[in-house]
Amino acid sequence: MILYNKTPPHIITLVCAAALGPLAMNVFLPSLPGITTYFKTTSANAQLSVSLYLTAVALLQLVFGPLSDKFGRRPVILIAFCIMIIGTLICIFATSIEWFLVGRIVQAASSAGLVLSRAIARDLTKGANAAVLIAYITMGMSLAPMIGPVIGGYLDELYGWQSSFYLTLGFAFFALFLAYADLGETNLHKQNSIKQQINAYPELLRSRRFWGYAVTAMFSSGAFFAFLGGGSLIANRVYDLSPSQYGFYFMFISIGYLLGNLISSRITARVGINQMMLSGNIVVGLGLAASILVIMSGSTHPFSFFGFIFFVGVGNGMTLPSSSAGVVNVRPTLAGSASGLAGSLQLGGGAILSVIAGYTISSENGALPLAVIMLISILCASLATLYVMHVERQIKAGI
Repeated sequence: MILYNKTPPHIITLVCAAALGPLAMNVFLPSLPGITTYFKTTSANAQLSVSLYLTAVALLQLVFGPLSDKFGRRPVILIAFCIMIIGTLICIFATSIEWFLVGRIVQAASSAGLVLSRAIARDLTKGANAAVLIAYITMGMSLAPMIGPVIGGYLDELYGWQSSFYLTLGFAFFALFLAYADLGETNLHKQNSIKQQINAYPELLRSRRFWGYAVTAMFSSGAFFAFLGGGSLIANRVYDLSPSQYGFYFMFISIGYLLGNLISSRITARVGINQMMLSGNIVVGLGLAASILVIMSGSTHPFSFFGFIFFVGVGNGMTLPSSSAGVVNVRPTLAGSASGLAGSLQLGGGAILSVIAGYTISSENGALPLAVIMLISILCASLATLYVMHVERQIKAGI
């Protein structure tokens, strides 16, 4: 019998728990053309494996937050990871695109690790320090989407599309073991009932600061989710890249995200979370604007699009830890519910943008429409950040 720690989890455990969802979301992306061919379906149907996954994650985060506030972080993560493993097996042995999509929806249970790692960070610390801890977690977590598509691309070429799901399955078992052995309960002030938690949503929705932070996160990550929905199609239709080549170019955004989280972990405590959010949005906006100018100049090299995606990663790495910390600090006693609700809004918006991106891409239009969609998303994020800064100035002034 394996005994488990009852003390707060090691940061490695939180990193692996948080990384499972992004790995499941990203590792198979180079295989989308192969999945389309295998199931004899359209690229739009295959792309639903991204948007439906995001939609399911958005809905599940509404559930995971209240459940963890009621029963604790530990049992919710353990059960969710078991469900995710079942979903991965469904994907591997699917005989039709419909069953494959069902598996992807069930896989979305992996999101418990991501949403609850933020709540655990809030359990252990608060304020800017929570943003620093979240930044360290996401900095380590970013290794999964950074190397996942690269490995997934090579596995696809060597062994077929199912191989990336076998990789995900192995990591899911590893994350489950770590969570079981090391994840001590951190929610020491459990709420009395799930109904009480559901009733807390109106309180959160009435908070102007919550909306400012949540919408900032939604549109900041929206640029990334639009890339998820259209990046593989751009690589295949516009630049004629192989799965492994696309996996290589995907590293640009992941390396940028790692760097952004490193910056966030080092300076957020000094400059504050609002300034970090705004700075991150500016980095993304400048990078996308530069990409649009290069594409419009007539450049046909993949770097004209994928190279500048690096700045999307850097900016998101600076913005998202702070927006996540802001969300869970609006009502500290409702950290799980706040994290889940904000995550639901974030991924729901991401699902919509990924669908829009998938339908606007063609070999004739090139990468320009996707770059424009991403730029519009980050401009909306900047407006939301300016709004929350305005609200906090009003609060300090007693208005």
